[in-house]
Amino acid sequence: MSEIQAGEDDFYGRYSTGILPSHVLKRLIAQGQEIQAAEPFTGAQIQPASIDLRLGPVAMRVRASFLPGKNSTVEEKLAHVFMHEIDISNGAVLEAGCVYIVKLMERAEFSPRISGAANPKSSTGRIDVFTRLITDRGEAFDRIEAGYRGPLYAEISPQTFPILVRKGSRLNQLRIRRGSPQFGDTQLRRLHAEQALVDSDPDIDNGLGFSIDLKSTGRIGWRAKRHTGLIDLDKTDALSPYDFWDPVEANSAGHLVLDPDEFYILASRERVAIPLDHAAEMVPFNPLVGEFRVHYAGFFDPGFGYEKGKPPTARAVLEVRSREVPFILEHGQIVGRLIFERLTDPPPEAYGSGLGSNYQNQSLKLSKHFKTP
Repeated sequence: MSEIQAGEDDFYGRYSTGILPSHVLKRLIAQGQEIQAAEPFTGAQIQPASIDLRLGPVAMRVRASFLPGKNSTVEEKLAHVFMHEIDISNGAVLEAGCVYIVKLMERAEFSPRISGAANPKSSTGRIDVFTRLITDRGEAFDRIEAGYRGPLYAEISPQTFPILVRKGSRLNQLRIRRGSPQFGDTQLRRLHAEQALVDSDPDIDNGLGFSIDLKSTGRIGWRAKRHTGLIDLDKTDALSPYDFWDPVEANSAGHLVLDPDEFYILASRERVAIPLDHAAEMVPFNPLVGEFRVHYAGFFDPGFGYEKGKPPTARAVLEVRSREVPFILEHGQIVGRLIFERLTDPPPEAYGSGLGSNYQNQSLKLSKHFKTP
């Protein structure tokens, strides 16, 4: 390795490949490298292993979701599906059942070894807002190819509740990765042996499996109401949950019938911990085992549910929607998997440690917009 290469690797952390932690992201921002923005970044945007992305001042209502494909830009595709423009500078309502495209304040200036992955923020997914990242010439949602230089866009589609957003609202988040590190089941078993990742025997098979809790005493979930009032995405602890949700209670059979096109908040049976030098992403479970979707918001930060020397402390909260037919979920049924990846360096502050994290040590919990019931 050359001295120049060694210096570059030191800049990114202990390891030359992996997800970039908060202190490395701050270095890059300070030097105008890899990620830039139309307005200065704020400290609140920087999470332990990701950057919150901010909406720009204009939302474009479109007829349908789309991907540009390798030969088109987002602007070129918009010409075919554009309906009307909405100024969200001082706040505007995005209606349920509609699709919007918003150019973000951030843009990528990635070098050849840098790539990115995006996901909705936890609070976005928990109110059933479907949000995906799009890039010019992109052939997949929520992915930024290595070496991409160009604008970033958010596709936003509220599914149940109308939402109030404004310029600067943060609906999704970006993880930036250097290189293509591999992290398989053998490494995952080793990591669990060093620091328990779940508080039960791990189900490790192409990631760490987790199951559904339908036998807790009393309330086991929430089902979203229809035709409710607005949710202001930038206001926390402001709404009564009972104006937007119906409680779901446990039954002796330990199962739950998911009604088609209804949205539920449920919790995992296992408690989870993410070690300080790793991050995780929840991926959809095999669709062949059930007609339902779990978890819009898939990033788990380093330190989530983690206390050194103690068992895992936080459950995964699941956003669940059945598809065309009613479907019975059984207590203990595997519904998703966590894929782990190493960071290039542990962040100086982990999730929950003085960062104002909303979901540390959580059990069944609604989004931050709602008061504790």
